[in-house]
Amino acid sequence: MIRLLSSLLLVALASGSDQPSFNPSSRVVNGEDAVPYSKPWQVLLEYKASGGWSFTCGGTLIDRCWVMTAAHCVVSGRTYRVVLGEYDRSVTEGPEQTIIVEKAIVHPQYNNNNVAKGYDIALLKLSKCAELTDEVQLARLPPAGYILPHGTQCCVTGWGRLSTGGQLPNKLQKGLLPVVDYEHCSQRDWWGSTVKETMVCAGGDEVSGCNGDSGGPLNCPGEDGELEVHGVTSFVSGYGCNYPKKPTVFTRVSAYIPWIKENFPDFG
Repeated sequence: MIRLLSSLLLVALASGSDQPSFNPSSRVVNGEDAVPYSKPWQVLLEYKASGGWSFTCGGTLIDRCWVMTAAHCVVSGRTYRVVLGEYDRSVTEGPEQTIIVEKAIVHPQYNNNNVAKGYDIALLKLSKCAELTDEVQLARLPPAGYILPHGTQCCVTGWGRLSTGGQLPNKLQKGLLPVVDYEHCSQRDWWGSTVKETMVCAGGDEVSGCNGDSGGPLNCPGEDGELEVHGVTSFVSGYGCNYPKKPTVFTRVSAYIPWIKENFPDFG
């Protein structure tokens, strides 16, 4: 999905053949194959199409019955399912659990015509609860309001395109993205006023998220050093997934903990 805001082109990072194309960059998104099942809360999201099920986004398992993803990944009227315990999309490896989405709750302030307004978060209630295994585990979320320090070493994971306009990988990819704090990311020659304090910027012009990574997790060390999901992959510059001074932008999960609890009272 391409959004135009204040003459700055943005791309929300959903995948699928119905996504408009944009001018490709010559640089690749320099990730690598993830260690299988090293992020067992990673979710693959698919929707039902005329030819079967089509991959569109990532997500995070936050409860046995609930998945967190990006609001722009959810289109009204579509039927969705999640695949848990997935690594290589091209083969059935054994740990996969495929579950239909019973309902989707999109943040009421999300504007589908302006992803940069924020609120790019949604909750998916599963039709049956996941079975927790070595390959399928719940993510830890950060405390409400927590702000990642500048330079924190985080990791984005997903099955998004390997380069701007490029191919989708079969194996789950990971990329190291250092956090760019709001003070830096909101500078005029960076994202300026497009980025909000309810977002997290991470990465630079070498490694980035790309189309298909939407909704997936930004995995960062918490205060105790254990991994927590601090971001929901949201958008990049329309000039390229890894464009200079345009880090990947994520919905900041800690800003939405109250909203998650409001819609899912048993959370936490």
